[in-house]
Parts: sequence; C-alpha cells; structure tokens
Amino acid sequence: MKVQTVSKTRQNINGLRAFWLTALAFAILLAQTITALARPDSFADLAEKFSPAVVNITTSTVMAQGTGPSPIVPEGSPFEDFFRQFRERNENGDRPRRTSALGSGFVISEDGYVVTNNHVIESADEIIIEFYSGGELEAKVIGTDPKTDIALLKVETDEPLPFVSFGDSDVARVGDWVVAMGNPLGQGFSVSAGIVSARNRALSGTYDDYIQTDAAINRGNSGGPLFNLDGEVIGVNTAILSPTGGSIGIGFSMASNVVTKVVDQLKEFGETRRGWLGVRIQDVTDDVAEAIGLEKVAGALVTDVPEGPAAESGMQSGDVIMSFDGKEVADTRGLVRQVGNTEVGKTVRVVVFREGKTQTLKVTLGRREAAEGAIPAAQVEDGDNGDKAPMQKKMLGLNIGPLDDEARTVLELDADATGLVVRDVDELSEAYEKGIRAGDLIVEAGQEKLLSISDLDDRIAEAKDAGRKSILLLVRRAGDPRFVALSLEDADAEEKESTE
Repeated sequence: MKVQTVSKTRQNINGLRAFWLTALAFAILLAQTITALARPDSFADLAEKFSPAVVNITTSTVMAQGTGPSPIVPEGSPFEDFFRQFRERNENGDRPRRTSALGSGFVISEDGYVVTNNHVIESADEIIIEFYSGGELEAKVIGTDPKTDIALLKVETDEPLPFVSFGDSDVARVGDWVVAMGNPLGQGFSVSAGIVSARNRALSGTYDDYIQTDAAINRGNSGGPLFNLDGEVIGVNTAILSPTGGSIGIGFSMASNVVTKVVDQLKEFGETRRGWLGVRIQDVTDDVAEAIGLEKVAGALVTDVPEGPAAESGMQSGDVIMSFDGKEVADTRGLVRQVGNTEVGKTVRVVVFREGKTQTLKVTLGRREAAEGAIPAAQVEDGDNGDKAPMQKKMLGLNIGPLDDEARTVLELDADATGLVVRDVDELSEAYEKGIRAGDLIVEAGQEKLLSISDLDDRIAEAKDAGRKSILLLVRRAGDPRFVALSLEDADAEEKESTE
C-alpha cells in the first residue's frame, strides 16, 4: 500500500509539473504574439491619414547685398581690365536681393492655424505654405517664442483644412514607435520611423524638454510633427546632433506638453506670458546640503533676490526652495519650468528651507518677459569692515583680505559693497577646484554677512561647533553670485600648520 501511495504521489507531481511547464510555454508564446502584434507591419495607414495636415514651408527674405572690399590689382596688371569690367557689371551689386529657406509645419485647426519652428520663419517677410495636395497659401505670423523655438502661423481659407491633434508627451516611453513627417532637404513630403530613444533632454534653452528619437530627421524637417502610433503629435522636430549635417540617428523634438502651452498663449496674446519669481538660483549639491544641514539633496538654492516678487514675499539669499505651488522642486531646471508654466499674477505658496527649518512664503508672480533685462542688482547693506589697516590671512586654501577702497576701485565695486576679497588661491586647494579665483568677493559665510576677517573666523568656528564638515560661502564675481561649499578639513590643516 505504501509503495502504491508513493507512486501515485509522484504521478501527481509529474502531472502538475507538466501542466505548469505547458502553461509557461503558452504564456511565452502569447507574449511573443502580443509583441508581434504591437509592432506595426506598416506605417502606411498612419501616413496616408495624417499627411494631408503636414505642410512644406517656404520663406523668403529681402537682404541687402554688400559689395565687400574690392580686390587690389597692380596698375598695368593683365587682370586690370578684367576686374574693371567686373566692377562695372556689378556696380549695382549692393541692391537688395531675395533669399529663400525651406522647412516643415503642420495644421492644428480646420480654420488654418499652423505650427512650425521659430528658426524656420525668423526674419521672413513672405511665408508660403504648401499642402500635401499641392495647393499653396500665404501665411502670416501670429506669434513666436524663441525660447522653445516655436512659431504659430495662420492661413486664410474658405474651406476647412485637414488638421492633427496634440497628444500627451509625458506618457511617451523610451522604446515607443514614433513617425516623423516633413520636408527634408527640400525633397518634399517624406516619412521616417523610429523609436523614442530618450526623454527630457535639455540642449541649451531654459525651457528645453526634448524627446530624442532615431527616426531620421534632416535639415528641412524642422517644424514638422513627430507622431505616436495613434496619430497624435507628441513633438515638434527641431534639431539634430550630427558631425556631418545629416541624420545619424540622434534627433530632437520639442515635447508636445511644452508646445501646447506656448501655442495657447500665442493664439490668445500673440506672445508668451510666463510666470516670474525674481530670484537667481543654483542646484543643491551634496556638500552644499551638508553645509546647511539639509537632509535631502534637492531643491533650488537662492543665490540672489533682486527687487521683485520673491523679495516682496521675504525670500532671502541662502533659502532653498523645496516646494512651489504645492509641487516638490527637484532642481533649478524643474523650478524654472514650474514657475514659467504658472499664470502671471497668481499667488502661490513657496516652501523654503532656512536656518534648519522650513517656512512657507506667499509670492504673487510677475511676468518674466517684462522683467528680463531689467533686473537690478541686489542691494547690500551698509557696514564698516572694522579693519583699519589692510591685512591678509590664509584660510580654506584662500589668501583673503578686507575690502578696502583700493580693492573697491580695482574691482569696480560700489562704495557700499562689503565682504572679503580673495587675493590669491592655492591651485592645489578645493577652493581652486571649485572655481574660486583671485578678485572674487566673499560676501557671506554660513549664510551671514562678512564685514571682517574675524567674522569668517567666527563662522568657521560656529560650523565646527555644530559638527559641520563644510562651510557655505556666497561668492560674487562681476556682480554674479553663487554659493560654494568648502571642506573645513582645509581650515584644520592650515590652523595646525600655523601653530606648529
């Protein structure tokens, strides 16, 4: 009986094992089938359906043609007559001439709004839109935004135009199929396909949020749409990375969630209206976080608070902005985008980290476009540096001295400027590695103003007593501020060297 029981148990185990192996094989086969179905056999249906909304853009600009310097020909030279005749034929060579450029775009409404890149139509005095069907219409500029390189055009037509809609670029994943359409190299309508290679790429602009793709993008594709497989525009093809000038599989499309906000404002106002906080900021690094007692390396460190919304709210240099309008701030890039996307005039709550604790400020945002180029320098409080005679001291790898009248003159500083002057920097020191140079002005240490060398000694002692491994300095160069955290180990070594 026992032998029969063991035999049946083994049969049951083997049966279960065979069942699960069969189920696993079926699951793998099903997954492969689903994957195969997810990969399109052709993009023809998508191209056929949405290509009528993709347009070629031809621009022309009248430019003055300079004659340039005339070649110097020695008298009696056999080329003298040739150059004389050449000059006579071109005596009107400085007449204005018309130049042309090509690009792409796409229609976003049946009444004729067209999106393209700003650089495609910049400075153009004539813009012609050519449709897939072959018809042409002249377009006028509704508004442009150089910061995101987006332009909104409008054509007038009696008939409704085929158009495409924007999708949500935030749901696009690396590896998703995408299709680019446009007018590459002036060859006319063209389709290329690839995948999303990367997301959230930043190239050079403040508001950059590019989708990277290996779909072929070339000159002339600028301003054209990048579609997902649902036929939604998730990007505007803008730039390529290429040593040859042609596609090598690294193209960039401005994300649709950036573009839609810009387009809405251009359509309503003819210009962008971005929120403005009114601060200068830098990223929080590991050593900066340690120096100020911040547990998490996140947020945006305020380096300067000129006159503006933030100053009116009580924000101070040295604050770390942790949250803006209910959303956490990851870094400076994130804060700039959050502020820019917020309505001008809106009052928001800003949580800052200051002196070991957080506090909430209410800030009514201004308009960035109105403030740019008109931000005054932050004012520094009056104060006597307390040092009657010039002296210098070496600490933290720096040779520093008080800010006397001579230094103010050499550095072209205001009479009320305060701080300590960096007179020399040890090239093997951490301070030199982090970019501090002779002529810099150290305004604060430990987020307190410096009026004398003894003030810096006191701040270093306080940081050591608090168990800090580094001290935070606010350094100005040509008026531009930035925070630098320096290790206190250098100070300990220098102090030991001086006592020995």
